[in-house]
Amino acid sequence: MRSTIIKKGGVLTAKLSGELDQHSAAKVRRELDEALRDPGIRRIEFDLAGLTFMDSSGIGVILGRYRTVSRRGGSMGIANAADNVERILRMSGVYTLTTERSAQ
Repeated sequence: MRSTIIKKGGVLTAKLSGELDQHSAAKVRRELDEALRDPGIRRIEFDLAGLTFMDSSGIGVILGRYRTVSRRGGSMGIANAADNVERILRMSGVYTLTTERSAQ
């Protein structure tokens, strides 16, 4: 699992690649939570172009970070999910929380 986290203005972009599962979720969660310590972050965008697999632990990572920005009045976007990952996001209802699903 590889994650690249970019902060620009009030937007945090998380580019994830590899497998976001029970083995990698804690590391990604820590990295995102550290970046979200900045109270100016009001939007989180997940770029999932390189993500090949995600299980319920990955859904938990996304939902927890959404909760953080939504408490600040912020929003979340998800872009570039592969078909298998998109199916999981759709089935879990995560897309109902996003403002967009398109690439940046």
